[in-house]
Amino acid sequence: MKEVKKYRIKPGSRFRWSDVDPDDHGRFADKEAAVEETEAVVGKLDLLQERLYAENKRALLIILQAVDTGGKDGTIRHVMRGINPQGCQVTSFKVPTPEERAHDFLWRVHQHVPRKGYIGIFNRSHYEDILVTRVHNEISHHEAKQRFTEINDFEKTLVNNSTTILKFYLAISREEQRKRLQERLEDPEKHWKFSPSDVTERRYWNRYTQVYADAITHTSMEHAPWYLIPANHKWFRNYLVAKIIAETLEQMNPQFPPAPPGVDLRKVKIPA
Repeated sequence: MKEVKKYRIKPGSRFRWSDVDPDDHGRFADKEAAVEETEAVVGKLDLLQERLYAENKRALLIILQAVDTGGKDGTIRHVMRGINPQGCQVTSFKVPTPEERAHDFLWRVHQHVPRKGYIGIFNRSHYEDILVTRVHNEISHHEAKQRFTEINDFEKTLVNNSTTILKFYLAISREEQRKRLQERLEDPEKHWKFSPSDVTERRYWNRYTQVYADAITHTSMEHAPWYLIPANHKWFRNYLVAKIIAETLEQMNPQFPPAPPGVDLRKVKIPA
């Protein structure tokens, strides 16, 4: 874990954006070298997930957060492409429905936590309720602090019930976001991705960086740490996320279960 340790936000420390370089590409000189290693890491995920699924005792929850165009969809597509969909579930959290608003803000989230044996991926998450809501003054600073505590307690409950949590913030620069939004306007194959709200929310860039820093500072815990992923270079983003997931699963070390009790496989005969 030495290579990825520098990207882990130390619990109890004050997170500062000045410590993050979205253009960072680690030890790689170019894309080609990173892509080759990424393929090797992604190749490990298939067997690790199969063991997790077969063991059926623990789960892995992956949380992806970023500003618009930050690369959440691309990360899922590239990093998780080799695993068995049968043991993986992806949940995208949109604007809360009237029913969801009628409950506490974690109600809709708990329903999508991965069952034992599964990898669950949150494309956006419960963190939207302490980010967007603060940017647009829907909750007060006091309410936000209360939600920090509730989130930490919620995630601790999941960990206590055999769910390992990885939280990734995909960090791109303001200029990189501008380029990606422009691509959506100019490329017909990306028109479907464009939303006028992307432009509207971009005006709040500075406010978003403030509330993200506050949220990350207060919710990077030993039981559920945040990783800040430099994401201007998509190829390095994919490598780093895949590396952290693979190393986490290796540390979990799931095992294939033995044959059913009382069954001696040496004596089983398969009918012709």
